Amino acid sequence: MFVSSLGTGDLAVFDSGTKKEVKRIRLDHSAAGILMQPDGSRVYIACSPDHNVAVIDLAKLEVIGRIETGRGPDGLAGAVR
Repeated sequence: MFVSSLGTGDLAVFDSGTKKEVKRIRLDHSAAGILMQPDGSRVYIACSPDHNVAVIDLAKLEVIGRIETGRGPDGLAGAVR
């Protein structure tokens, strides 16, 4: 389970079975919308004040890249074609 924080900029990762925090990932100033890749390999987090979307590798639980978006990305959505 992933919980983003607008106040701290952290992404908290929890084990949904035990409800215990597994890791906390720092994402700069703010973390907003969350989108999981359909195959479960990556999570995308909108970082509004930093004007990018952070890409998190779920096997490593670390930031592996950023997608520059322009001003204030927030909610995220995906579609399978």
